Amino acid sequence: MGPRADRPLRLLSFLAPSLPEGLFQLVGERIAAATRRPVEIDFETSVSGPTLETDPFASGRADLAFVCGPSWAVLRGGGAPVAFIPAAPVFDDPRNGGRPVYFSDVIVPAGHPSRRFEDLRGGRWVYNDRESLSGWHRMIERLAAAGLGSPERFYSRVFASGAHVRSIEVVASGEADVSAVDSNALILARRRAPTLSERLRVIESWGPTPIQPLLASAALDERTRGAVLSALLTLDRDAATRRDLARYGVLRFAPADPGSYERLIAAP
Repeated sequence: MGPRADRPLRLLSFLAPSLPEGLFQLVGERIAAATRRPVEIDFETSVSGPTLETDPFASGRADLAFVCGPSWAVLRGGGAPVAFIPAAPVFDDPRNGGRPVYFSDVIVPAGHPSRRFEDLRGGRWVYNDRESLSGWHRMIERLAAAGLGSPERFYSRVFASGAHVRSIEVVASGEADVSAVDSNALILARRRAPTLSERLRVIESWGPTPIQPLLASAALDERTRGAVLSALLTLDRDAATRRDLARYGVLRFAPADPGSYERLIAAP
């Protein structure tokens, strides 16, 4: 049985604080208007996405959730009660080409001697969390593709920061030598602190990758899911909403293909 039509919809985001809470609050407001139901917004800041053991749909914590890319395949492959909402944000990074994609930007302190990834052997790697595609899995894939071994053998230290924004701060301060971070989180961080560009630099970018999707409980009725989809795909039609989205670097929401997320490989 799905959630009662008279109770609030629960929207959960695993993507803050690296992507601003205000973006998800804005989306929640528009979903509330479209569905004519109040929306309660919650944030999971300890990890980028759920596993089968922490599935927020099975536990009733969420009706809708913004998650890191591999979560769709992980939950669906494990038989979790999950559905895909085929709309995703398009950020204003020119590299995105108007598509709902993003990159994993490999950052080092501005004065660091490394010029390419292979130069980082023996360095200190900081990552946000191990469910993160851009912050963890892409690095594992890069090491494997170059025959460089495991993180524990390649780096002198591997440690978690808890969020892309924190990884950015740790690298910029010199506490770590390198990290891979969500490209949109990096752009927004640089806009908030323009001097950040003087303190770090990007040595590689991996991608593009389908951007973090919005999932729904399979128990959520199709009419409500359809209203959510319509609300997202028409957000940019309203001038005031476009201005609000622009504050978070978002141009609009565009159609998203669930198949492209099923092809994402989650490294161990």
